[in-house]
Amino acid sequence: MTGMTDTSQLIPILIAPQAILKAKARAVVAADAARVRDLVPRMFAAMYKAPGIGLAAPQVGVGLRLAVVDLMPEDKPAPIVLVNPEIVARSPELATREEGCLSIPGLYADVTRPARVKVRYFDQAGVKQEVEAEGLLSACLQHEIDHLDGVLFVDHLSILKRNMIMRKLAKQQREKRDADRDER
Repeated sequence: MTGMTDTSQLIPILIAPQAILKAKARAVVAADAARVRDLVPRMFAAMYKAPGIGLAAPQVGVGLRLAVVDLMPEDKPAPIVLVNPEIVARSPELATREEGCLSIPGLYADVTRPARVKVRYFDQAGVKQEVEAEGLLSACLQHEIDHLDGVLFVDHLSILKRNMIMRKLAKQQREKRDADRDER
C-alpha cells in the first residue's frame, strides 16, 4: 500500500455542506472494481489520519456505495471494507450514544438508533458477508450506511439542534479560512 504515509497522496475528506453528502450513492458494479481497489487504501489512510472509525465514499467525493470501518479493538487494526452494504434487520430496542462525523469535524451530539443491526455487504474480494452488530459497531455501521443514503448524523436530531451544530460548523470553517488566508 504505497502512499499510506505520504500525505501528498491523502484524499481530502469533504466538510458539510457539500451536495454529494446529501445525495444517494449508486451501487458498486463490476466495472467499478479498479476504482474501488484504488480508493479503499486511500480511504483508510484518510480515516486513520483524521482520526476516525468509519468513512463512506461520498465523504471523499465519490458517489459509490462503499464504506470502510475500523474500531481498532485493543488498539489493533481490524479493517472492514463494506461494498454495497444494506441493513437487513434492526432490533426494536433503541440505543443512544454520542456521535461525531469526519465531515462535521469536532462537533458531537447524542443520536438514537436501533441497538442492534444485521448488515449484509460484499467484502473487497466480492464475497458476500453478513455481520450482526451491537454497541459501537452497530452505531458506526448505521452511521456509514446513512452516508450512502445522503443522511448525516445531524439529520437524526431536532431541527434546533441540527441548526445549532451546522451554524457552529460554518463558523469554524469561516475562522479556518480566515486563519489560512492570514498565514499566506
